[in-house]
Amino acid sequence: MTEQSKSNRKKGKVKWSKLYTFSCLKPNFDDQQLLGQPGFSRVVFCNKPELHKTKPYKYPNNYISTTKYNVVSFLPKALFEQFRRVANLYFLLAAILSATSLAPFTPTSMIAPLVFVVGLSMIKEAVEDWSRFLQDMKVNSRNVKVHIGNGLFVEKAWRTLLVGDVVKVAKDEYFPSDLLLLSSSYEDGVCYVETMNLDGETNLKVKRCLEATLNLDEGAGLRTFSATIRCEDPNTNLYTFVGNLEFEKDSYPLSPDQVLLRDSKLRNTDYIYGVVIFSGPDTKVVRNSTKSPSKRSRIERKMDHVIYVLFSILVFISLVTSIGSAIYTEHSMVNSWYLRLNDEKNKDPSFNPTDPLVSCFYQFVRALILYGYLIPISLYVSIEIVKVLQAMLINKDLQMYDKVARKPVEARTSNLNEELGQVEIILSDKTGTLTCNQMEFRKCSIEGISYGGDTTEIDLAASRRMNIEVERYRFSLDGSDSTSRSMEMFEISADNSSTEKVTLANEQGMDNFGAGNSAYSVPGNEADIKGFNFRDARLLKKLWIHRSEISNMMMFFRVMTLCHTGIPIEDSQTGKLKYEAESPEEVCFLIAAQEFGFKFCRRTQSKLVVKEPNPSGVEVEREYKLLNLLEFNSSRKRMSVIVRDEDGQTFLFCKGADNIIFDRLADGGRTYQQVTTMHLSNYAEDGLRTMLFAYKKIEAVDYEDWNLRFMKAKATIGPEREELIEAASEIIEKNLYLLGAVAVDDKLQNGVPECIDKLAQAGMKIWLLTGDKKETAVNIGYACSLLRHDMQQIRLSLSKEAESTNQVKAMKEDILQQIENSYQLTIKEENEEHPFAMVIDGKALQIALGNDIRPKFLRLAVSCAAVICCRVSPKQKALITRSVKEYTGKTTLAIGDGANDVGMIQEADIGIGISGMEGMQAVMASDFSLPQFRFLERLLIVHGHWCYKRISKMILYFVYKNVAFGLTLFYYEIYTSFSGALLYDDWYLVMFNVLLTSLPVIALGVLEQDVSADTCLQFPALYQEGQRNTYFSWKRIIGWIGNGIFASLAIFMLNIYILSPTAFLKEGNVADSSHIGAIMYTCVIWTVNCQIALIVTNFTWIQHFFIWGSILSWYILIYLYGILPPKYSYRQFQLFIEAIAPAPIYWMATLLIVVVALLPYFIHIVIQRSFFPMDDLVIQEMIYCMTDVTDSPVWLREQENSKKKTHIGFSARVDAKILHLKEQLHRKKTLIFRSFVNSPIYRTMTNSPLS
Repeated sequence: MTEQSKSNRKKGKVKWSKLYTFSCLKPNFDDQQLLGQPGFSRVVFCNKPELHKTKPYKYPNNYISTTKYNVVSFLPKALFEQFRRVANLYFLLAAILSATSLAPFTPTSMIAPLVFVVGLSMIKEAVEDWSRFLQDMKVNSRNVKVHIGNGLFVEKAWRTLLVGDVVKVAKDEYFPSDLLLLSSSYEDGVCYVETMNLDGETNLKVKRCLEATLNLDEGAGLRTFSATIRCEDPNTNLYTFVGNLEFEKDSYPLSPDQVLLRDSKLRNTDYIYGVVIFSGPDTKVVRNSTKSPSKRSRIERKMDHVIYVLFSILVFISLVTSIGSAIYTEHSMVNSWYLRLNDEKNKDPSFNPTDPLVSCFYQFVRALILYGYLIPISLYVSIEIVKVLQAMLINKDLQMYDKVARKPVEARTSNLNEELGQVEIILSDKTGTLTCNQMEFRKCSIEGISYGGDTTEIDLAASRRMNIEVERYRFSLDGSDSTSRSMEMFEISADNSSTEKVTLANEQGMDNFGAGNSAYSVPGNEADIKGFNFRDARLLKKLWIHRSEISNMMMFFRVMTLCHTGIPIEDSQTGKLKYEAESPEEVCFLIAAQEFGFKFCRRTQSKLVVKEPNPSGVEVEREYKLLNLLEFNSSRKRMSVIVRDEDGQTFLFCKGADNIIFDRLADGGRTYQQVTTMHLSNYAEDGLRTMLFAYKKIEAVDYEDWNLRFMKAKATIGPEREELIEAASEIIEKNLYLLGAVAVDDKLQNGVPECIDKLAQAGMKIWLLTGDKKETAVNIGYACSLLRHDMQQIRLSLSKEAESTNQVKAMKEDILQQIENSYQLTIKEENEEHPFAMVIDGKALQIALGNDIRPKFLRLAVSCAAVICCRVSPKQKALITRSVKEYTGKTTLAIGDGANDVGMIQEADIGIGISGMEGMQAVMASDFSLPQFRFLERLLIVHGHWCYKRISKMILYFVYKNVAFGLTLFYYEIYTSFSGALLYDDWYLVMFNVLLTSLPVIALGVLEQDVSADTCLQFPALYQEGQRNTYFSWKRIIGWIGNGIFASLAIFMLNIYILSPTAFLKEGNVADSSHIGAIMYTCVIWTVNCQIALIVTNFTWIQHFFIWGSILSWYILIYLYGILPPKYSYRQFQLFIEAIAPAPIYWMATLLIVVVALLPYFIHIVIQRSFFPMDDLVIQEMIYCMTDVTDSPVWLREQENSKKKTHIGFSARVDAKILHLKEQLHRKKTLIFRSFVNSPIYRTMTNSPLS
């Protein structure tokens, strides 16, 4: 081997395979028989990717796409999207008919607006899909080292990878495709993989290659490497793999633990070599995702029904017109000789006076086109423009810009802006969404004494609300600590035995906490240490070292320092050691141990070296021989190491879940069990993840006997191997001595509890869906205030009896019985003060989501205040989301950050991706992306509320103005005896929606604010207007249609009444149809623009400019159109200058008609604001009329009333804490009174002659 090859291959000296039992790495030999059968036919030629470029072994390359369209599909799919809209479909038909002789308009006036509207919408779709394409390119362009032959590696883009390519992935890089692990930087081929992007778990997974491929490296090994993999076909299952490797004339069975999945990350391993087995769309993570769905908001879907109503009105008035025309033709028109209906020169092929039925049909078609202005063609394009501008404002909101990550919020689609204002159920991932993927050491309990106790915001808020010091109620009746703030004192030394009372922090918060107490003050800024947020000088200053008995304290820290799989690495920046381990908790413990004076320095295959203080407090280096490691897994829920110290004593150090450790304690090892249990409960209430520490001393003879049995179990080959190893572990892991407990914080992102509190007050329910275990999920539920200590928890899981039978019927009956019993309990014990929360695991959820049980499960879940689903797969997340959406019919929002969240993000009505530290799959599949969960509060309660009201007002106004304008054509048709004469010029009709009324409504949709952003956050109940769909209800829709009908009647009738009987010009001439049409059009323009001025709440100069500018534009248009030559202006030539403008009646009639047309709406708003004010109207009056200021009693009362009574969130936990403290105070007062009554002093006083 060359020197270069040796330098490239720096193998780790620790052989993990000597420590781990690796019981999970044994393949299932029964599955090997499936190879070659349907579903198991894939063949991969390793190191020969060129063989996979041609059939029959041609597989797709590694390119992935999340776009809706491609070059070929864009035109047909985009056109389909546009013409699935009812209005567009109608105008397409009208545009086709406009080319016939039936059309009352020129073809251009119908086709041009349709092309403009559809074209603009398609351009918007193309731009949004282009941004998705750029995101895809960013992922597809990542580089990875690929073997090109002769042991040489070059960097290539991910998209160029082919099946069979051998790649080298370095530490902290993502795997570009599904790989078979060939070798790693460790001698025995072990590597650590983080699968958080796939299953949400933060624990690292241990992978190990086959021994046959251990020596493959960049030298001769890979130069001559050639092998064939026969395995299963691409599928969605993340946790199974069946295949074998044919290498050097031998066949080796493969298991899932030799497979590295795309979007998982290499951790704690310098590099690995792997061969591509599944690429691009064949990878398991892509198979678990679905194509980007085409989502439409509820308002947009309802808008289709509004169009149906308008279309029904259109058909009705067209029928009236056609029937009226037929009747008039048959009875009156045939007698009018002067019309010369039978003159061949003037004969119209669509009009036959001798056949009224045919003429009726043609007139009906013509009326459908003529009255088409009832259907607002520009509504869709205006909404598209408004939504794009709304999305730009959302993207530019500096209040949602993460300065640390330097990332803004991004609206990746603008179709769902208004949907943000109607969300009722939020389904959230945990890891990376609510949490930071960081663990912090917070508290510990040693020998029954709690350390690191500090107050939380819950206590501070309760203290302020009650205007008391919570400290005085800290101790329960039996003298033990009754809250989560354990502040016990202990004797530090003989010279310092005074016990100081520690009170809770005042309103200034944690900065002043412990300021006057040396025992609790923190030297230095310990909170700056990543992974360590501990406040207690008793341990940080090592005051315990001076106690008379410290053996248990020493053992506690030794468990923390030695019971792990971590590797120490020196940090060149700080000079301290940093650690890498299988789980983040282990790293957290090692950092804490280092801060407490126990520094884990290095490890070899059989030796652990620690620097620890001796009884005098002097740091010394000690070596411990590592004899055995019994690793942690989900069934054992514990980990143990057996070590031998320098004195030859053998110890077992164990850490694990509380119920597991308590069951294994010796009778003499339970001294601190009761008080430790209380501390665990307090820590859990604070949302901390807890673990117990225990140990025992093992005699040499007992260890040798046990070790022989254990090694024999490890050497066993066959299905009974795991049972033998577990049995051996059970023997040694018993009769333990309890040392204490530790509590770590799966650190929440900033502002998560406050955000959840606001969302709950706004009327939203939150479901937590996570791949983590139940205990972890529940702890996070407490930490983010989704759960509280007085909640009645419904825990659904398969009983051991039902699970052991492995029969679907028995498992269904078990889960169904639990669901029925729980639902009856919720009905029987429905209590506002003690709500219900549901916690369900993945296996139970799989049964509960079956078709026959699902409705009952969802009925129970919806009745609970909070729902936590644990151990759920990506497919289950998507299924839950779809089921909740379909069952409740409410708007759902899903939020996550990993590839395992893509399914639920796409299934929900709104999908939010967290653009955090993980991959971009969630973001690319989302509708909106946020850098932090806390920004969801502002996105929904502020922007969602605004967008919902803007779009609602905008659509209702569009309906109003088109009804008001379109019906005047119908009235004129009746007035002219169904003659088919046009009231308005063609260009007036075109310009109405395109120019003269379009800009004010766009300004309304973009800039309207009923209240400010701060007021939205102060009054979260305003958000419930969207949930109730208050502003787009059928009542309002019909009301606005009625308002439009009245306006059209007022405009037409008053114009005809005023202009018809009187002279219009000086010469005594009356107004003709062109005069009446222009004057009536003027009244329409003034009315609809003044109407929008009455709608607008928040006026800006832009809205003033657009509203009054639109009215001015009409006068400019009629002037410019009139000065054109008669060839172009027709009957409008010099109409404004010579006829209309000089007539005083024109200006007076306009003023009068506009006032009358707007009168009903004005009366409506006066009555509503005076007698039936809505929440936003009350707040507006308080703000704009200056009746109250923000700190007045009325303002505070309204603010408190606006908060929905919730069972979850920070406020709910504060309320529960206050109730708990008041109950505790009452019990203490009662006890004091009873003690005093029963005291000798009281009896003496009552028996005194003077009494």
